[in-house]
Order: sequence, then C-alpha cells, then structure tokens
Amino acid sequence: MDFDPMKPIWVQVANRLKQQIVTGDLPPGSKLPGGRDLALAYGINPNTAARIYQELEREGVCTTRRGMGTYVTEDDERIRSLKESMIRDALERFLADLAGLGISGKEALIWLKKEEESNDHQ
Repeated sequence: MDFDPMKPIWVQVANRLKQQIVTGDLPPGSKLPGGRDLALAYGINPNTAARIYQELEREGVCTTRRGMGTYVTEDDERIRSLKESMIRDALERFLADLAGLGISGKEALIWLKKEEESNDHQ
C-alpha cells in the first residue's frame, strides 16, 4: 500500500480495512490478522496496528475476544451504516473537486451519466 504523506498512516490502514469490510472482502465475523501480522503486512509499527484495532473497535466495526483475536462485527446494520458513511464522504470529496472546476451538482450528474454510458459500450 502506498501511503499518502498528508494523512496519518493509521487512518489510511483503518480506512483500507473498513473498505474491505464494506465490500465483503472481510466478511462479518471473520478474524482479522493479529496486530503483529497487520504490522508486517503494511510495514507499520505494531503500536500503530494496535491503535488501528482500538479505533475500529471504538467505531463498532470489530470486536476483540480476549485470547482469540479481533473479528469483524456481525452487526449488518453497523456495516451498512459504515458503507453509507463512506459513500457520503466519497461523494463530498468528488463534488468538492468538481466545484473547484466550476461544475455544479446537476452538471456532475450529466457527466456521470455520460461516463457510465461510454463505459457500458466498451
């Protein structure tokens, strides 16, 4: 994973894990890698890995079972809510970028439709 130097690494890894959860790559109830394994996989400090899991647990995205590890929540509503929040964040960034180009929300929809149609024909 290439890290953005403008954002804390722990936030980027946490967001990547949340993305894997909402897409089903990490299904509800699945075991997450141990802290050391997470640190090795992303080339981060084990303390950073621990912080990531603490934050995900605080957000209700995962649960830690003493002596067993950390698991993705089985709360489908929590996962759905997380996905909706991530969609809203992505849309806000997208619309802000387009606003910087002088594109309104209505114009953005026209462009999206054009792009979708051109991708459908490929």
